[in-house]
Amino acid sequence: MAGPKAPRAGGRPPAHPRGLAARARAAAAEKAVAGAQAGPLCVVRAVAAGADPAGVSGRGMAAADRPLRPGAGPQSYQGVPGAYSEQASLTAYPDAELLPCPDFEAAFTAVAEMAADHAVMPVENSLGGSIHDNYDLLMQYQLFIVGEVGVPVRHCLLALPGTKLEDVERAMSHPQALFQTTGYLGERGIRMEAVDDTAGAAQMIAEQGLERCAAVASSRAGELYGLEVLDRDIQDNKDNVTRFVKLAREPAVVDPGVPCKTSVVFALEEGPGQLFKALSVFAMRDIDLTKIESRPLTRAGGPRGANLLPESRGFAVLFYVDFEGSLATENAQNALRHLQEMTTFLRVLGSYERDRDRRER
Repeated sequence: MAGPKAPRAGGRPPAHPRGLAARARAAAAEKAVAGAQAGPLCVVRAVAAGADPAGVSGRGMAAADRPLRPGAGPQSYQGVPGAYSEQASLTAYPDAELLPCPDFEAAFTAVAEMAADHAVMPVENSLGGSIHDNYDLLMQYQLFIVGEVGVPVRHCLLALPGTKLEDVERAMSHPQALFQTTGYLGERGIRMEAVDDTAGAAQMIAEQGLERCAAVASSRAGELYGLEVLDRDIQDNKDNVTRFVKLAREPAVVDPGVPCKTSVVFALEEGPGQLFKALSVFAMRDIDLTKIESRPLTRAGGPRGANLLPESRGFAVLFYVDFEGSLATENAQNALRHLQEMTTFLRVLGSYERDRDRRER
């Protein structure tokens, strides 16, 4: 079986996050303030009026007058070639031009500033849990989740050619990858050193000729950077999968009957049983929740600059919820109508086709 295709040469380099990110955040904050002032009622009002449900958010309805063209333009991801994010991008958009970015925010910015059509970002791992930075960025940028893809993680120990496993003294990789291989590395007395990217660790070892040092990364990273595989499948748990979401400036258009998932984020007033009451709107309609995540909400608001909570509120949280079903269905619409009655903020992040591979397992 042929391996994943290398990214096309000659692609535009990612814009530096400092300039583009500042402008994108400013625009997102302005839109978020308008949405917060409009209130969460605009979610269900727009749906009830017959608007495209996938295009509704806490700031109103996004323009959705043209369907998405998957893979039509550059797709951004965090990391360098050989990263698991690249593998996810190639799975999601096999024929696309790929745009590697130095960090998560730069990948979001590339889409917000139209340097890329889509971004493919990790949000959770079956062993390491949620990637909190990307949940926060979902609130800071006005992008939509338009799909998801699960990537099996098979870590390898990579080193300069000729290196023996017993000679390795330290291993470099992303903190999540090191966490997932703690047992393997600890048993062999190998020190762990965190860097920004799995494939970036392999690239660093190759370019700097680091001896007695190994990278925890994919086998593709070893091929790209001329490193030798000392050991394969070194993750402590073999059932290791990372879930990625596909992001775009406009919502997905999903054919009726296709199994879907919907992602929302909301904030609640203080009080006993508020979260229980909020989640019960799904339970009473037999809607299956597949994910719930809480994140701190600062006074600046989720989208920066939006004051989403009363002044008396001190520490507060946002709740991210994924549930099975399309927002185009009456059942999901009724659940959100009910939910909005008890929220101070409600935004639909996207309604999109569920990952086919995960449906079939």
